[in-house]
Amino acid sequence: MIILKSIRPDKIPLAIQNFVTLKIGKQFIEPPTFNIGKSFKDASPLIPLIFVLSPGSDPVADFLRFAEEMNMSKKFESISLGRGQDKKAENCINDNSSRGGWALLMNCHLASSFMPKLENIVDNLEAVNPHRDFRLWMTSMPAKTFPVSVLQNSVKMTLEPPSGLKQNVLGTYETLDWKEVEDTTKPEIVKKLLFSFCFFHAIV
Repeated sequence: MIILKSIRPDKIPLAIQNFVTLKIGKQFIEPPTFNIGKSFKDASPLIPLIFVLSPGSDPVADFLRFAEEMNMSKKFESISLGRGQDKKAENCINDNSSRGGWALLMNCHLASSFMPKLENIVDNLEAVNPHRDFRLWMTSMPAKTFPVSVLQNSVKMTLEPPSGLKQNVLGTYETLDWKEVEDTTKPEIVKKLLFSFCFFHAIV
């Protein structure tokens, strides 16, 4: 790889992937499918959840679907950050922390002036003793103004467009309700039909 770097530096990422696959296994270079439920289990009223945005990604639909599953669709409040939204965002966090709702702060990278206040709020959550059902959700593009301490003490998620046919099919599988499939009279046939639809959707 050292020789390759001097000749074809553009091929280094692929060479590193091949090296990792050879030494410890292919599973270490394949990103896991996005699963908001698993990430939620690692969070708490004191540990926020952050969607790190990538170009073309929109995790809000996944958030709304998960809120519906958790019976929180009527107990969350969302604020799209920007100029003049600082006080609204602060009130959103305070109100939901006391009543046990979810607060979703979208586009934190657009509110650099609010970031020091956000850092202070998150650092003092333990002193506030929020409701056990309270969760603080955020979405942000990578930004230098985002507080490092908040990043370090949060559950971070990223939703990237699936790369390849396998990742595309698995991503669709994650959104399916498998309990409904198993409850059908002919689950094996339904599973085959679902795979056909998912495969067709992935290649189109």
